[in-house]
Amino acid sequence: MAGIEARTGGQLLADALVANGATHVFAVPGESYLDLLDGLYAQRNRVELVTCRFEAGAVHMAEAHGKLTGRPGVAIVTRGPGACHAAIGVHVAFQDSTPLVLLVGQIPMTETDRETFQEVDYRRFFGPIAKWVTQIDEAARIPELMAHAFDVATSGRPGPVVVALSEEMQKHLVEAVDVGPAPVLPPHPAPDALPRLMAMLEKAEKPLAILGGSRWTDQGRADIARFLTANDIPVAVGFRRQGLFDGTSAHFAGDLGVGADAGLVAKAKESDLILAIGTRIGEPVSQGYTLFDMAGSKPIIHVYPDQAEIGRVYRPALGIVSDLNAFAAAAAALPPVASPRWAGWRASVRAAREAQAKAPSYEGPLNLAVALQELEKVLPADTIFTSDAGNFATWPTRFMHVSEKQDFLGPTNGAMGYGIPAAIGAAITHPDRTVLCFVGDGGALMTGQEIATAFHHGVAPIVMVFNNGMYGTIRMYQERTYPGRVSGTALTNPDFRLFIESFGGHGEVVETTEEMVPAFQRAKASGKPAIIEVRMNPEQVTNRATIAQLRAQATK
Repeated sequence: MAGIEARTGGQLLADALVANGATHVFAVPGESYLDLLDGLYAQRNRVELVTCRFEAGAVHMAEAHGKLTGRPGVAIVTRGPGACHAAIGVHVAFQDSTPLVLLVGQIPMTETDRETFQEVDYRRFFGPIAKWVTQIDEAARIPELMAHAFDVATSGRPGPVVVALSEEMQKHLVEAVDVGPAPVLPPHPAPDALPRLMAMLEKAEKPLAILGGSRWTDQGRADIARFLTANDIPVAVGFRRQGLFDGTSAHFAGDLGVGADAGLVAKAKESDLILAIGTRIGEPVSQGYTLFDMAGSKPIIHVYPDQAEIGRVYRPALGIVSDLNAFAAAAAALPPVASPRWAGWRASVRAAREAQAKAPSYEGPLNLAVALQELEKVLPADTIFTSDAGNFATWPTRFMHVSEKQDFLGPTNGAMGYGIPAAIGAAITHPDRTVLCFVGDGGALMTGQEIATAFHHGVAPIVMVFNNGMYGTIRMYQERTYPGRVSGTALTNPDFRLFIESFGGHGEVVETTEEMVPAFQRAKASGKPAIIEVRMNPEQVTNRATIAQLRAQATK
């Protein structure tokens, strides 16, 4: 092409990332993409290359970046083992509907189907857990396929795209034009969608909204809050979606997910109209598909950006295909229902939330519920929370409230090992904000080595390790099913304070209620990556039951 400078495939790939708006890439280097690494060196002033220690950690960081920005997080891993390690992060992005682009170095094309060193067929390997999987074998097609990868990751229901990169393709010199995002306007509600919604709402007596989904903007969250509060509708959030609605609002009903309050579950069953906005109404939200009748006896208005998800499990009374932020803007512009009849209903739903958030008396010197509520009072208004998976996560979910300008990132697929890398990814994305990670002792040692990445890139997340010396969730189920027969769930842990101090970070230990807030304040003031080890009473295996109580219930 006249006037076009020839570039290597590796340079074209790096330039394609820039053309499609990538500002960070999270990577574990490998020989299968040396030419891409060299291309990123040339773009080092436009794209920050974050060097990670484990591929799962790298993809979790990219996924957190995607959650916070609404743009595809980008991770790069090497072939074979690197891609296999990365798969858990792809699954998180798939079930969390997070835009993500994973680039995987691939074997030389000429060695395909010989089971050569580290060979994997990525179309077959990632096919069930990615929106699209492709492989680039011709450098000239890089701009086309990379642009399409970013488009697919963000269109409809967002999710992960995997792009394999043939090794020798990255060395080829070609002339090609960079291709950026297509200017596609988001889908808006159909002309009669909102009038029909309001007509159904006017007939209701006990409406309940459930918020979920991804790629909400600040304006979109403000708009949907304005619509729901103007109509006095109680609002629940889906599993680990606490950042979508102000938890301090009088309209907040709590979270429908794993460990949901029985009072909220009862209210959801009692409601006579569900506004499911952005949520797929998946297994955690639907309490194992028991919350509603799949045939649609309870009216559900389902708003989702992908028509394929509407009616997939629950038959709605009204399905609205729309970008969530576009729907929120349109709904917020509507005049509210005149004199809604459900003020008492909304108050009763809120009362149930307030009742479950009251701190009970727990045995021992540490009342974790009280400690977390005292901590909440001193947290910055724009704190970013990240959460790992496990029983520990139900403590902050039950007793704390994510406020309007705060963010909450957690794996809806229940992936342990997510919390610490996500906190690092969040801190790299927003280095000016406080990032607080909640993680159990099990998850902390799955990806805790990624704390080295925080030091390497100069960010300082605060990690709160809830240490009870066990895989607590599995122990809970074990005690319910096989009381007293402890098998495989006990753990041996390091001193987590010494662990972080060995990196040069700040360590704290909390063993009493009164120690929590001062420990956090010292950790924040240190300006270093920090771990606060919360030494819990192992007998208190959940915030609602002790091991002795579980055993007693199981033997009745």
